[in-house]
Amino acid sequence: MRFDGRVAAVTGGGRGIGEATCQLLAGQGASVVVSDLDQAVAEAVAAGIRDAGGKAEAVATDVTRAADAQGMVDLGREKFGRLDILVCCAGITRDNLLFKMTDEDWNGVITTHLTGSFNCVRAAQAPMVEQKYGKIVLLSSTSALGNRGQTNYSTAKAGLQGMAKTLAVELGPFNINVNVVAPGFVETRMTQATAERQGIDWETYKAERAKAIPLRRTGKPDDIASVIAFLASDESSYVTGQVIYVAGGARG
Repeated sequence: MRFDGRVAAVTGGGRGIGEATCQLLAGQGASVVVSDLDQAVAEAVAAGIRDAGGKAEAVATDVTRAADAQGMVDLGREKFGRLDILVCCAGITRDNLLFKMTDEDWNGVITTHLTGSFNCVRAAQAPMVEQKYGKIVLLSSTSALGNRGQTNYSTAKAGLQGMAKTLAVELGPFNINVNVVAPGFVETRMTQATAERQGIDWETYKAERAKAIPLRRTGKPDDIASVIAFLASDESSYVTGQVIYVAGGARG
């Protein structure tokens, strides 16, 4: 129970990596604020945690709105008394080649990932600074290294790495660790939608992607959640400003 007494907020917590992270943190003792744009899916995850004997609250959060991000933090403090861990998983994709990419494609992805994470970390750092303790984990991607058809997404994910390294410098004196997990291909609703958009059978798509991965398998949300949990725990107390690629092989 390495998170006993800790309180975590997870954005994008209703599905995929965010959901797996909520379940893992709660299963190891944390009280969790499950934040998602969709209240229904957030509540479903929170209810599952409570049914398993854990503590969780759900909140609908549009991370692009500073007031929503602040409301998420306030809920954690109101219900559980503090906030120790923030994990920013909320994200979208709007893939297209540059000459086809619209302003909406660009702005939607940049605002969700970069502005959304900024809103959340700005809100979360206040109680963390006050209590001289905090763990912040941002979700980047191997796409930060460049990926065809993802000018918007790659830019956003690279930006999050710079954000985390800067926050680690600023917040380190207050005993707040800030790190990044950068997944490779992970089986989520988002990647399945990519296969559908390309007209490729999901199982075929996964098998083809696995061929290019040294471990010869695709990632699962739990694979990423376990690394997030390490960075959110006291086991990583001397780790900050780092980017960990979790991609079944070397990156960076």
